[in-house]
Amino acid sequence: MGYGRFNKYGRAAIQAVEEIQNNPNMSPIHAWEKATLEIFGHSPSQKKGCPKGAFLGLCEEGLVKSIAKGKYSNSIKNKDYAIRIIEYLKHHSEHEFDRNKAWKYATRNNNITCNNQLDVVLALKNEGLLIGFANK
Repeated sequence: MGYGRFNKYGRAAIQAVEEIQNNPNMSPIHAWEKATLEIFGHSPSQKKGCPKGAFLGLCEEGLVKSIAKGKYSNSIKNKDYAIRIIEYLKHHSEHEFDRNKAWKYATRNNNITCNNQLDVVLALKNEGLLIGFANK
């Protein structure tokens, strides 16, 4: 697969899903940790909570293909942002898509800085890994 068009957190999300597809008994938590360790090594970026919370939140809700619903994260806000980004994507075509508007929608227009949550959702959507969207 061509990961070049995604940032590292988007690639980590895709890689984590692939890890689970190859090892069905692996938890999303472990898959995320493994993917981010491979991409970032032992660094603060590898431990960053916002993209992890977005990914695990989507997994919790059963919105990521190949991953069963479950309890994977305590991050309520990042899960909510990711779910709201999906809502935005469902109501806007690729031609209408605007990163800033999507993020404002996700945060309910609060002045919150995006911390790669959007990148995780977009990468999963673009790779056909979100439930509710047509395959690529």
